[in-house]
Amino acid sequence: MVTSMLNIIRRVCCRQAYHHQLSRLATASTQTRGLMAGPSMRPQEGQGVTPRRAVLYVPGSDERKLAKLSGLTVDCAVMDCEDGVAANRKDVARETIRKTLGSLHLPTVGDLAVRINAVDSGLAEDDLKEVLQAERLPDTLMIPKVESVSHLQWLADKLSAHFGPNPPSSPFKLVIFVESALGLLRLANICEEGQRLSRTTPFFTLEGVVFGSDDFCADIGATRTPEATELLYARQKVVTIAKAYRLQAIDLVHIDYKDLDSLEKQSLEGARMGFTGKQVIHPNQIPIVQKAFSPSPERMEWAKALIEAFEEHQHSGKGAFTFRDSMIDMPLVLQARNILKMADVTKDKPQ
Repeated sequence: MVTSMLNIIRRVCCRQAYHHQLSRLATASTQTRGLMAGPSMRPQEGQGVTPRRAVLYVPGSDERKLAKLSGLTVDCAVMDCEDGVAANRKDVARETIRKTLGSLHLPTVGDLAVRINAVDSGLAEDDLKEVLQAERLPDTLMIPKVESVSHLQWLADKLSAHFGPNPPSSPFKLVIFVESALGLLRLANICEEGQRLSRTTPFFTLEGVVFGSDDFCADIGATRTPEATELLYARQKVVTIAKAYRLQAIDLVHIDYKDLDSLEKQSLEGARMGFTGKQVIHPNQIPIVQKAFSPSPERMEWAKALIEAFEEHQHSGKGAFTFRDSMIDMPLVLQARNILKMADVTKDKPQ
């Protein structure tokens, strides 16, 4: 008898908690409309979001490849001073990037970025000085191998010294790279400092975190495998911390650019894990990656129908309800809103 009564009490309590959850969701629905994706892409307060489903690297020392950017449709194109450039071509890369920034017409590139060398390399200051002299400044600055809050403070100091009392009319968007065990362990503090500097200085706004898998493997002594199981913990931690600070999370590079089937599989896996985009090294990878990180028509239809059903039940005063044979709870409604918001953000971006 006592056991039966306890079971009844548990069921009643669970039901009350469930109705309370839905009631809270209805009250806060205007707030949840700001959520950006399932991969989440929630902006900082008052900030828009630049989709970066595919992030394409182009060596800054290769004028021919840089010129081809004008014919590509990609969310984010990165003119690279770092890994894609030989040590004896760094001067050529930064000068070529400066000239190219002012001359290229890029109607189908959503975000034009420059990746400078790591702060600790001794090359970053020269990279930055050259880029800041360009006729057209890049939309985004990318800083690789960030391992300390001092790296972000360095950038803020250099930009302050360059612009003085006349900051750019629009702050740079900033994307940082985590590529070592130390960087991963400190990532939360780095993101927190990045957001503090975004609020207190007029020079940049931190928007995303990129996981540099190859340097990370080298740092911890791991062996890269096609399945990338050796990187599962690091990938999940990058996503978790990035989303905790409302930042984009960009997944690892698929090195075998000819294996498009594996690329699609890994891209969909990354999207399911919560990444908002993926690094690419060849134009042929772009459409596969951008499709993988976009809501499918089926998911958009499901999300729209679920939200309509939820709002109908809220207006009628009903609490819990079943939708397509599933009991609907708050996380599912939030997920549906995120899918629709993500679809809205990328609706004018071709795959």
